Amino acid sequence: MDLAHALDGLDAHPWASVSHAYGPAEDLPGLLRALVAGGEQADEALAELYSCILHQGSVYTASADAVPYLARIAAAGCGTVEVLGLLGGLAESEGEWGGARDGEREGGGEGPPAPVRAAVVGQLPLLLPLLADGSAGVRQAAAWAVGQTRAVEPALPALRRRWASETDPVVRGELLTALGRLDRSAAAAEAGPLLGEDTPAPLRLAAVLAGLDAGEPWTGAHHAAVLALLPADPVAADRYDLDRREPLRAITEELLLRETPADRDAAYALLDRALRDERPEVRAEAVWAADHACQLSRSAPRRLLPALTRLVADPDVVHLLGNLGPAAAEAAPGLAARAAQAEDGPADQALAALVLIAPRTAAPLLARALGRRPRALEAAAGQRAPADAPFPFDPELLAAVRVRLTAEQLGGNEHHQLFRLVRQWGHAAAPALPELCAALPHRPEAADAVAAVAVDGPAAERDRAAAALREVPGSVAAARALYDLTGDPETLLGALADRLAAGPYAVAEAARAAAGLGAEALSLAPALRAALSAGGAPDTSPVPDTSPVPDTSPVLEADLAVADALWRITGDAAEVLPILDGVLRRADDGAWFDRTAVRAARVAALLGPAARPLTARLDGLLADRVKAPAAVLALLAVADGAALDRGRLAEAALCAAETGSDLRGAGEALAALGTTALDDGQRRRLADLAGRDRRIVGGCSAGAGIRDDEALRALLAAVAGG
Repeated sequence: MDLAHALDGLDAHPWASVSHAYGPAEDLPGLLRALVAGGEQADEALAELYSCILHQGSVYTASADAVPYLARIAAAGCGTVEVLGLLGGLAESEGEWGGARDGEREGGGEGPPAPVRAAVVGQLPLLLPLLADGSAGVRQAAAWAVGQTRAVEPALPALRRRWASETDPVVRGELLTALGRLDRSAAAAEAGPLLGEDTPAPLRLAAVLAGLDAGEPWTGAHHAAVLALLPADPVAADRYDLDRREPLRAITEELLLRETPADRDAAYALLDRALRDERPEVRAEAVWAADHACQLSRSAPRRLLPALTRLVADPDVVHLLGNLGPAAAEAAPGLAARAAQAEDGPADQALAALVLIAPRTAAPLLARALGRRPRALEAAAGQRAPADAPFPFDPELLAAVRVRLTAEQLGGNEHHQLFRLVRQWGHAAAPALPELCAALPHRPEAADAVAAVAVDGPAAERDRAAAALREVPGSVAAARALYDLTGDPETLLGALADRLAAGPYAVAEAARAAAGLGAEALSLAPALRAALSAGGAPDTSPVPDTSPVPDTSPVLEADLAVADALWRITGDAAEVLPILDGVLRRADDGAWFDRTAVRAARVAALLGPAARPLTARLDGLLADRVKAPAAVLALLAVADGAALDRGRLAEAALCAAETGSDLRGAGEALAALGTTALDDGQRRRLADLAGRDRRIVGGCSAGAGIRDDEALRALLAAVAGG
């Protein structure tokens, strides 16, 4: 291919009629020309192309249209390695933006390749000759791209021919991986003899992975091959396969996902041996893989703790142990010894983990070095611990907190964390009331702690706290705390009225506080109505689909909070239903609105049968696994029970649980439905979720995911047992 003809027809192509991640693709001709021009502008153009036609793995109509030009550019020898990498990524991506994924098309079956992959397949006559290029880098990139097409004809014969003649071990490794994508059993047969130490590392690793991909039994030869590869040379890992650039982690995952006792034993034996290796680089790989194993497998902590406990000097191990919480109890003595050391950084990390694993052991250690243990204080204040597991009260720690509250300068969020810690203790922390009251004028956020400490105390304490709170004008937190202490809503109502006249975040805060007052906040109803956006304004006429609706999540959240407040205050469904309808109408407008839709469904559930006009909107949420649990709970409260298909609701909740989309919500929904709503197949799936070894992955962090899985497991076991 002559580079002079690589862009033939570029200007005549109707780029404005196809789209990429950022809209119409009219900028693609300029990017493709810059790619051909070379130099720094080519690098920038390649980055832009990744961003717009392969955005975070997603492909678009313009992606397919760009493929012929990219293939010609690669075949002409212009940035060939880099462009082949992009073409392989395009072929790897499933489906098309907004379209069905491979294997999920109507009628079932694999069906034809997705449009973008089909476009790359169409360019194989240009790509296959690159398998024999004089540059090893080009041959490797070509093997990657060709393998991603999954095109048995003509790709498989070409790959086999190259496999028979290739001598470079890195390229052979890539070829074996590509062969495995097209013919797993044949690739596994080729891989078997390549596990020995005489095989170069890149090819030996590819052989291990080829056997795994083909479902071959894990043997002692595989175990020995992996251990001999450690620490993994980056060159040995598949350059283009992002999931396998960390081989030990990838191999562990593949073994655990087989979900057999033998394969779990194999994964744990591999990790245990690597965790006990004398080389720091090997242990570092093993710790990372062990962390991933604990996120995937419920039995992993128990099996790996003996080896992990030996490594409490490793910060990554300490963090992992903290994520495991009480399940890592056997590591507590080692963590306590490390937390007692004078060196602040490592001691703080160890103590933060100990707070989550054995809080009663941690409390006196935190007391003795409170100002020097910010991570541990953060953990004790509840940032990483479950909300229903407050940090235990300790008199020595309370005394240390009081001293810190009088310090002239506190770092970062220490004030907030001290207030959160004290609030958990309630009246047991009454000796700290003078320090909390003294902090109020310059730290109004102390108000919640003041109320929590004084509310159950004697009248003198309550009076003292109320007097201090009255000295903090304009603070919603102080006004709410004053209401909690005295039951007098006047100050709080005034503060909320001011906030309702501000922006959407302030409106949402004030509306949520007003909702807690119920009928006592009736005087705020006009201000609440005035705070509604145009799209959420109540209207007695039917709400048409074309009516104006706010297009930002903060505005929707504010409208939703107002709807909740108006219902709790007035009990008038007629003015609340149009607001909820307006919010729910935005449910399909992208992931930014998912959580708002979930909260809208939960508010609708509060209305009960009064929200029956929203049944169709709520029913529409069942197809989305993130929104389904809240929709199930809402429909159970709102819809005509006789008309509900409870089996369909159970299916929606089960799918949400199985995919980890909303673990807590799914558990609540399944508990509300009960096993009588499930058919035999659904009961078996429920029992599997509760009893299987593989975790249900969820949560925004490893620790949250593990905690959510354990909580859901217990809840599902109770549902299944009931």
